[in-house]
Amino acid sequence: MQRDLNERQQAVLDWIINGCPDGTWNDTTYKVSAQALQNRGLVKIIKRGGCWTAELTDKGRQSSGVENNSPTDSSSRTSDIPSAGTKKPRPRTTPKTHAIYADQLLEELTANNGYLIKPIDTSPHAVNWASRVSITRKSGKIPHAQELYGNHTHRGYEIKLVDIPAWRLAELAPLPVPTRLTRPHAMVAALQKQPQPMGLTKTVQGRALRIIQALITAAQAQGHVAALGPTQGAPPPHRRRKAEPHFTITAQGEKVGFLVLQEQDRSEHIPTDKELADAKKHSWMRIPRFDYTPSDRLRFILRGGNPHRATEWADTATRSLEDQLAEIAQEITLRGEAAVRRRRADQLAAEERRRRWEAAMQEAHTAYAHAYRVKHLDAQAEAWHRATRLAEYMASVRSHAAALPPGEKKAEIEEWLAFASTHLQRITETASAPKLPTPPKPGTSDLEPFLHGWSPYPPRSY
Repeated sequence: MQRDLNERQQAVLDWIINGCPDGTWNDTTYKVSAQALQNRGLVKIIKRGGCWTAELTDKGRQSSGVENNSPTDSSSRTSDIPSAGTKKPRPRTTPKTHAIYADQLLEELTANNGYLIKPIDTSPHAVNWASRVSITRKSGKIPHAQELYGNHTHRGYEIKLVDIPAWRLAELAPLPVPTRLTRPHAMVAALQKQPQPMGLTKTVQGRALRIIQALITAAQAQGHVAALGPTQGAPPPHRRRKAEPHFTITAQGEKVGFLVLQEQDRSEHIPTDKELADAKKHSWMRIPRFDYTPSDRLRFILRGGNPHRATEWADTATRSLEDQLAEIAQEITLRGEAAVRRRRADQLAAEERRRRWEAAMQEAHTAYAHAYRVKHLDAQAEAWHRATRLAEYMASVRSHAAALPPGEKKAEIEEWLAFASTHLQRITETASAPKLPTPPKPGTSDLEPFLHGWSPYPPRSY
């Protein structure tokens, strides 16, 4: 057997040796592997009349140990064009093929850092990547500490192999629930004094208080603080799930509210004679379809913080609320830790923003000073040009006045020349004595053109 064949090529070669039985492949990608086998001289592919044929060559028979006189099974021909009036049967994959698909997908994910984007193809022979992901999940080959995800995105079918968070792999010890409230927490004691503190029936009220006591005890062991919430009774039916919490537990500064509800059993309503008569008499009368009665099941709804496991826990047919208390206690801690990380990230972001603002302000002050000095330099250059032009003009006027005879007109010109000389001297002193000016203290409006979108006021920190 050829040692350089990969697992996929070996599977296709075995399939050709066995006569290419139907139902082995669910797409036509096996033809790519068969082409690779033909390039190695192990098989021969013939395409004629819409049929695809693969058969072993002499080299392939020698390598695979097949007798030279062994005839090729006629089922090695696969039609690319279905016959008229017939429906081509959908090929079914085998467990061996499933294992190959799983290995291929996991190898490709490993080679691409656990992330793939596959183009979405709707052609009949396209690879169904959602099915490949499902097959890989069921194969049992995914590492214990990892999970496989696949979903459609605007870029294609996204496949990710990610690490499972450590908190999901942690083994949680069950929390003991007291059988009696001998030394209740102050908050539980306050609830005990009320006739129906959470709107629960007597059959479940005691159990609910014991569960709350166990939860608060575990929370206190982690350094958390419990307190009564604003809701003391049963919320009205139309806002049953949106009511304020009955109590809160604060972990690492993150307040998590708990709303305790009693589940309702639904049964088909049997109309009474009065309801039937009223419905017949009044067109607006509606007979309810179901009756709701309080059950012995409880539900805890958590609000506040960043959810990890869930936002609700309830009694189920397989798990009681007592069995899920460890998860609820862990959820409180996880939300508190997430709040600490969020506050730290916000603080780092605020510090970074402050640093960037200070750098922008420093650059704005430098740019403002430079612009002010450039403006002053332009003014000096303009004064020099004015002085030069004025001196040339005065020289021309003086030459003209020298040629005039004494009189009133010459006196007027000489008076003007005296005034112009004084003004020229002042301009010349300004233009001929350059000095680097000290810019005045800028205002907020002076800096705004140089801040490139930043505010001249410091960023707020909350």
